[in-house]
Amino acid sequence: MPRQALQPDGMATPKPPYSPVVVSGDLVYTAGQVAHDADGLLVAGGIEAQTRQTLENVRACLEAAGCTLDDVQKVNAFLADLGDFEGYNGVYREFFAEPYPARTSVQAGLPPGILIEIEAVARRST
Repeated sequence: MPRQALQPDGMATPKPPYSPVVVSGDLVYTAGQVAHDADGLLVAGGIEAQTRQTLENVRACLEAAGCTLDDVQKVNAFLADLGDFEGYNGVYREFFAEPYPARTSVQAGLPPGILIEIEAVARRST
C-alpha cells in the first residue's frame, strides 16, 4: 500500500529527514511531536505547557490527514523525567476522552530542554 506524507499547515517543516504525518490506507501515523511552536521554537514553561503544545501538534498532524483525536487508537509518550508524569497526565485528560486510546508512557533520553515527545496512530474513516 502506498504511503502519503503530509506537512500540516502552521507547523514548522522538520529539518531532519522525516515526515510529520504519514497515511497508509486507513491508518495515520504521526512522527514523534515535541513542544515546538509554528516557528520551530520550543515553548516556554514546564511539563504542562510542553504537553499542551505537543498534543496541539499531534492534533494538527491528525487534522492534516482528516482525523481527530477521537480517531486515535494508540499513543506513545516519552518523558525526560517520569517525575513529570502527573503534570503530563493531567493535560492528556484535556485532549482525550473515554474510552481512552491504548497508551505507553516511558522515560527516555530527550534533547536538552525537551520534556516530552508524543506520537500517535489513528484510523480514519474511509
